[in-house]
Amino acid sequence: MIIQKDYKFYAAHRNEELQDKCRNLHGHRYGVRCFFETERTGSYSTLFADFDDKIEPWLKSQYDHGMLINVDDPLYETLQQHFERTGESLKLKLFQRPTSVENLAYQLFTEITDLGFTLDRIEIRETDTSVLSYSRADWIDDSRRFAHEEQASPA
Repeated sequence: MIIQKDYKFYAAHRNEELQDKCRNLHGHRYGVRCFFETERTGSYSTLFADFDDKIEPWLKSQYDHGMLINVDDPLYETLQQHFERTGESLKLKLFQRPTSVENLAYQLFTEITDLGFTLDRIEIRETDTSVLSYSRADWIDDSRRFAHEEQASPA
């Protein structure tokens, strides 16, 4: 059985690998549609609040009104120097790769799974007209690919 839940958060990011407008720091109102696999254990499978009670505060604390940033983006080092120099801090959500919507989907899928949920897929709405659908098969493929890349890269 699949239960669908929608969430949202606001965050800034940039795609430092691109040579277009998305290379600039900009923000999105991200929509996250989760398709949870559940099993019926009686009259119902899962209370909707069981999802919301964990996921909404987690998204708010980890993502909402923060900056998604790749730790290999030169801007990250600049921000770290700024923080050390001024004592200021900003909410940064660190990524091990560029902050594309595909990599955001991978990270969210992983973290929601780590919260104890079983996802069939998630959809990430980056703009009013652009949605990425990301399945469990995509997640498994990416997990293998990223693990292989980490093993192949020099330490």
